[in-house]
Amino acid sequence: MKTGPDREIISAYPYRSTCPSSVWRQLIGDSTRDIVLAGYTNYFFWIEQPAFHATLRAKAEAGCRVRFLLGDPDGRVTQQREGIEDVAFKVSTRIRISLDELAKLPDLPGLEVRFSSEEDATNHVGLSVFRFDDQALVTPHLARLVGHDSPMLHLRKLQEGGLFDRFAEHVEELWERGCPATLTGE
Repeated sequence: MKTGPDREIISAYPYRSTCPSSVWRQLIGDSTRDIVLAGYTNYFFWIEQPAFHATLRAKAEAGCRVRFLLGDPDGRVTQQREGIEDVAFKVSTRIRISLDELAKLPDLPGLEVRFSSEEDATNHVGLSVFRFDDQALVTPHLARLVGHDSPMLHLRKLQEGGLFDRFAEHVEELWERGCPATLTGE
């Protein structure tokens, strides 16, 4: 039985890709206050979540704040990461997929999109945090691996200053120093 800070860990996955899509779908579906997608690219949501545009629209129109924190597709850290990963599906391309898809949600109330600041990009590219009200999925990116090959923790807030809060505070700090993103088509 967990009694310490580890009680906030619901599940651990050796690879982000082994987390069932139903977990993501339920977390998104159950969110009523905040959805914060602070992966560096976030492109996989558009591919893996059915009717994701409609889901985001319904959430935002119901009063849920939806925020995307992305890396700058033209930034120095993005270019460095592309060299590190050395895969055909470039980091900048993955970010642009998200920007293109977000551009299909013009004037959606409650939707905000930012790029992490250049000085924070290294901190952002190495850690993805996806927050859904009081739960989060956290992926620390390992060396040369892409996000789906890195491990992931599923957290639930159960105490002040616990694991959930530490990661949520990290994202808020990156968000505050970020800059508005220009969506494709704007």
